[in-house]
Amino acid sequence: MSGTKPLEVRNLKKQFGTLPALCGITFSVEPGEVFGYLGPNGAGKTTTLRIALGLVYPSAGAAFMFGQPASNASARQNIGFLPGDLHLYGEMTGLATLDFFAQFRPASPPLLRKSLMEALAIDDSTLQRRVKFLSHGTRQKIGLIAAMQHDPALLLLDEPSNGLDPLVQQSLRRILLGFAERGRSVLFSSHVLSEVEAVCRRVAILRQGEIVALETIDNLRNKVVRKLTLKFRGTVPSLSDLPGVSRSEINGRDAVLWVRGDLNPLLRRLAEVDIDDMVFPEPELEDIFLSYYQNA
Repeated sequence: MSGTKPLEVRNLKKQFGTLPALCGITFSVEPGEVFGYLGPNGAGKTTTLRIALGLVYPSAGAAFMFGQPASNASARQNIGFLPGDLHLYGEMTGLATLDFFAQFRPASPPLLRKSLMEALAIDDSTLQRRVKFLSHGTRQKIGLIAAMQHDPALLLLDEPSNGLDPLVQQSLRRILLGFAERGRSVLFSSHVLSEVEAVCRRVAILRQGEIVALETIDNLRNKVVRKLTLKFRGTVPSLSDLPGVSRSEINGRDAVLWVRGDLNPLLRRLAEVDIDDMVFPEPELEDIFLSYYQNA
């Protein structure tokens, strides 16, 4: 037995013919956690979720849900899932679609449906229309409600904000944080880094089937190379030889420095000269993410 974590992946490998899709990945999702699973298309995110759902068998390793092998149907009784390639029955109405999925959870009635409809801005009249006449964003909302309406203990969401407008994306983030506050767990697969940064405490970065980082958001920020933009009043001093400055670009009285680690040697040097302007923004998760892919 794996323990009682909602989701645990151990040394998971998957080979499609000669193509390695997953190369021995290991991670877990804790109770009450929104866990970010990051990577570009083709990195192996969807394959991981399909193995966890029992839709694909691993070549080696294993996935567990609530202490049971993910291949056991009983392990999946208290989960919700939104696929990245959502396809709904076009001839069914939105309401019939939600009722259809609710029938698969007879012990867990759709108690959250109304509140989710309000939060995601979808009304009763929209649900009376057939799915094939609905916009992509509205179909995505229906998929999200179907996945969450029974208040599952574990949510597996593959690119959940796909097709949603910015206001609805913000509502979705609040919904997921609410799930975590009630002790539910969420695995949030995405390549949109800003939304992961807003809701996740920990993230795994997947590159070509391998986890290249498994960190808290704060730890990732501390490792990033940050860009410092300066405008000097006079001649630009020599800065590239300082510890922590990995790269510099000089254009007249303007300078751009890429900095990592201890800032004090750089600040002491800058205190010796006159500066008209200095911009040193907070590190963006985008920069962190790209730094793990530059060597790929």
